[in-house]
Amino acid sequence: MSTVTAHILEDAAAKLDELAKATNRSKSFIVANALKQFLEEQAWQVARINESIAQADAGKFATETEIKDEFAKWGLGLDAD
Repeated sequence: MSTVTAHILEDAAAKLDELAKATNRSKSFIVANALKQFLEEQAWQVARINESIAQADAGKFATETEIKDEFAKWGLGLDAD
C-alpha cells in the first residue's frame, strides 16, 4: 500500500467529511475507492482510443452507409444538403 497526499478544495473536503460520516467509512477508504474507479475508467478510455487509432492507421473506417445506419438508430438523419 502507498500513501499519497493531495490538496483539495474546502467544499470537496466538507462533502468528503459528510460522506465518510454518513457511510461510516474513513475518508481514506472513500478517496482510495474513488481514485481506483477513476483510474479504471481512464484506462478503459485510453485503451479504446489507442484501439481506434490503430484501426484508423490500418485504414479501417466506417462506410457512409454504416454511419447513416447508426445515426438512424437514434432517429437522427444525416442529410448532405
